[in-house]
Amino acid sequence: MKIESKKSKSWPKLAVKNWLSTKNSSEKFNSEYSVKGTSTETRKSCSDQDSYILVPDNFSEGWLKHSTNGMKRSVLGEKKPPSIITNTLNLRMFVGTWNVGGKSPNKGLDLRNWLTSTSPADIYVIGFQEIVPLNAGNVLGSENSGPATKWLAFIHQALNTTNNESPNQNQRFSLVASKQMVGIFLCVWVRVDFRNHVSQLKVSRVGTGIMGYLGNKGSISISMRLFQTTFCFVCTHLASGEKCGDELRRNLDISEILKRTKFCHSYKSIGHSVPPESILEHDNIIWLGDLNYRLAAGYDDIHELLKENNLKALLEKDQLRMEQKAGRIFEGWNEGSICFAPTYKYLTNSDQYVAQTCKSKEKRRTPAWCDRILWKGEGLNQKMYVRGESKFSDHRPVYSLFTAQVEMTNKNLTRSVSTTTVSRSPCPLKPFTNSSSLSSTCCAAAKVQAEEQLMLLATRTQSCIDSVSRFL
Repeated sequence: MKIESKKSKSWPKLAVKNWLSTKNSSEKFNSEYSVKGTSTETRKSCSDQDSYILVPDNFSEGWLKHSTNGMKRSVLGEKKPPSIITNTLNLRMFVGTWNVGGKSPNKGLDLRNWLTSTSPADIYVIGFQEIVPLNAGNVLGSENSGPATKWLAFIHQALNTTNNESPNQNQRFSLVASKQMVGIFLCVWVRVDFRNHVSQLKVSRVGTGIMGYLGNKGSISISMRLFQTTFCFVCTHLASGEKCGDELRRNLDISEILKRTKFCHSYKSIGHSVPPESILEHDNIIWLGDLNYRLAAGYDDIHELLKENNLKALLEKDQLRMEQKAGRIFEGWNEGSICFAPTYKYLTNSDQYVAQTCKSKEKRRTPAWCDRILWKGEGLNQKMYVRGESKFSDHRPVYSLFTAQVEMTNKNLTRSVSTTTVSRSPCPLKPFTNSSSLSSTCCAAAKVQAEEQLMLLATRTQSCIDSVSRFL
């Protein structure tokens, strides 16, 4: 009895320890981004390189000090480049989400039927939920990365092998980034010939589960720039339950994810606009996952509508659409037309819903469209929104095909460089240490500008540090 008492008292400590571990490792991710020759090197995380400080025009040379921590000094008198004509490229992007019910992939699972069911894409964004069972050991204990490794191997094989079992040399795919939080797992793949055009990779994890912070529920977000266009992919698993009012908990999860997801960049590079620091700052955003919204109706009504295949009437009772229409969530976001049956909850290895066979009302689980893909951004155009028919899990996978318009050259380059270049002004500024010959007005302006810029840099840097150090 004493042993059980000690164990029962220790779980809060385990929860806090797990949460602190999550905060400390939230920005690390796996990637095949560095490749030499034919061998692929995987690195744990990417860091910012070749850093710069944004400095206004007419800024004193004396305030520009060469730094040993990667900060580089602008060149005096650098000429502004001519206006650049923006070229665009239309890419195809596959987005898929699947709650796999805590099961690891087995040898008999072939993902090619899912990932290659559409015409070939240039980018693959694949999100999973429940890649491990959501038990106390996995939620409070150390992270089990074994299933994630298996899923990556299966995806790599599906994307880089043709039906003839030979590698497709023309369109091989490389892992840009992958990240796990308990059962949530997100990975992004791009064609090898586009890999060197991916930059500013960042990840962010937000736990909204137990105590509002643990990772049994929440999100993983990957931010990246492809050529000159920014993308954010948000994979989520929201609060479950089909009782009246549970949809408000899911609404709160969405609000918390939007508020707490931050991408900390330690620099702002010449030739690029300021990197996005939140989800909504990106050019294009994809939100995918098990959003867990249910149908606001009794089982008997839903069962009759399913028998009639009356999807239109069922969708009128869909909580996600009702909440969005009321303006409480996803205002201004898009979702394609749903022309497929509810994706949850099935008997494993069966086409029957659990509700059709279960007599217990507590375990009946009314069918619903839990698995969804939404998007926001003028450069995205959805071409397909369907579900897969794999019986591996109690959820059916859902996937979508987009065309994404990508800027090849930076239309903001002229503006960006003009703010990072120190130019001569009618009132030339000498080094501040020799300021006796300067007019008091120019000196005051330069000092104020310097203080503002340095304070802004210090604030953002400290904010990134505090997000981890304050919990140590």
